[in-house]
Amino acid sequence: MKHFSKGLIAGAAAIVLNFAAPTVNAATPEDQLVIGTSLAQVLSLDPQQATEAKAIEIMSNLYDRLVKTEDRKIAPQLAESWEIDDKGITFHLRDATFASGNPVTADDVVYSLGRLTKLDQASAANFKRIGYKADNVDKLVKAVDPKTVRIELSGETTAELLLYRLAMNVASIVDSVEVKKHVENNDYGNAWLRTNSAGSGPFTLKRWTPNEMVIIEANDKYVGGAPHMRRVIVRHVPESQVARLMLERNDIDIASALSAADLKTFEGQQGFEVQRVPTGGFYVLSMNAGNPYLANPKVRKAIAYSIDYKGIEQTIMGPYGRVRNVPVPEDYEYAIPNPDWHFDAAKAKALLAEAGYPDGFSLTLKTIAQTPRIDLATAIQGSLGQVGIKVDIQQGNGSDIIADHRARNFDLLIPQTGAYMPNVLGAMEQFSSNPDNSKEANNAGNFVWRSAWDIPELTVLTAKASLEPDAKKRGALYVEMQEKFVEQKPAVLPLFERFEPIVVNSRVKDYVGHPSLLTRLEGVTKASD
Repeated sequence: MKHFSKGLIAGAAAIVLNFAAPTVNAATPEDQLVIGTSLAQVLSLDPQQATEAKAIEIMSNLYDRLVKTEDRKIAPQLAESWEIDDKGITFHLRDATFASGNPVTADDVVYSLGRLTKLDQASAANFKRIGYKADNVDKLVKAVDPKTVRIELSGETTAELLLYRLAMNVASIVDSVEVKKHVENNDYGNAWLRTNSAGSGPFTLKRWTPNEMVIIEANDKYVGGAPHMRRVIVRHVPESQVARLMLERNDIDIASALSAADLKTFEGQQGFEVQRVPTGGFYVLSMNAGNPYLANPKVRKAIAYSIDYKGIEQTIMGPYGRVRNVPVPEDYEYAIPNPDWHFDAAKAKALLAEAGYPDGFSLTLKTIAQTPRIDLATAIQGSLGQVGIKVDIQQGNGSDIIADHRARNFDLLIPQTGAYMPNVLGAMEQFSSNPDNSKEANNAGNFVWRSAWDIPELTVLTAKASLEPDAKKRGALYVEMQEKFVEQKPAVLPLFERFEPIVVNSRVKDYVGHPSLLTRLEGVTKASD
């Protein structure tokens, strides 16, 4: 495991601080890894549908993709090599098999990428944004022979951006032979694949009970060799204190839903290490610009000055986040300085008065009941209350809140994001592109569309940056994108750069959190007591 200093280092997968705790109870079996976390957002395990964080962590071990990100760079996975020309990319597949025993072929790749666009779920947004859609994917993605795939550039992306998208979980390669056996009503096998697996990854899905447990078991046919862990059990433990006690009792090996206060209790103990994984993403306050109050930029600016960012960072976020109001991590190249948004009640009240609301108004804030978002929601409620905006908090499970977000059924909402690529565009694109803001577009996969925030100029600028081949010119566009974002008083307001703090029992070796949540477990081992 790599260890780094307090400051974040660009390209690092995780920052690890070592602590320890006494072991007094019987440990979990040496050939089983037990993880305690919140499964509230796990709504599906279909890789071409699910985009929620914990679902991605599970699916990343069930499926392989053509390529992966390693140390924030593109590396081979199912494709052992590829060639790039000015029109597209040609991939050459390694000899691999699915858990079913079927060989991985070019037809499986074509089917999987076609399935992603034709299912047309929110998960397809990153590919639709660069021109890969249901009506053209069959022309752009083709099998040359059983072990060769050709993907043509759409004219709306560079090869680099396409490769990073192909490393995302949504581009997982599914066993087309197996999935086709379970198609019902032209659903591309979605009903079946939500609760089953058909991948070539190091594990297979054994059991999923929503909001209770996920069990995955070793795939002995995995091309990289059978995993060391025979079984991985992911337990739904959303209560931080319960997870802390389970970790201390050795009932679980890893905890990833602890509050800042419970994380702090591991300082000075023996037998544990804490990873703080930079995700490149953010905790966000989404404002529905379809709401008459929130459609007004002065109101959105007032809200930006109504939040005690530093106080929340110190008392609630802790290892989960640091203040950042530009949707680009401050350590990324071309990241601009943070705007001077801070808690200023007088300024916020003046802006509300200018907007025509001197007496304030009432809003509803929706959030998933999950660490640290529920405490963050309460803090925002208190801050906005001080400037005359009364906020009613509505907690819900993942399925309810995510559905409301995608349906524009909210006033305020707290989502979280990640970065698909370690640069300005990879982190910011979802905040700065909304090609069609009309309700009829029903583009629920677009993060900005969900907030009904119409940004035509910023959308054009983002598309221009996506196609600029010159690095220096592209950097200048990155700066311009961020500056324009701030100028427009965003309806998708970044609050804190997001980190994933994970406590790991020191018996567990070679577990390293992945910045894109694609944490792989085949190399994880456990030392004897």
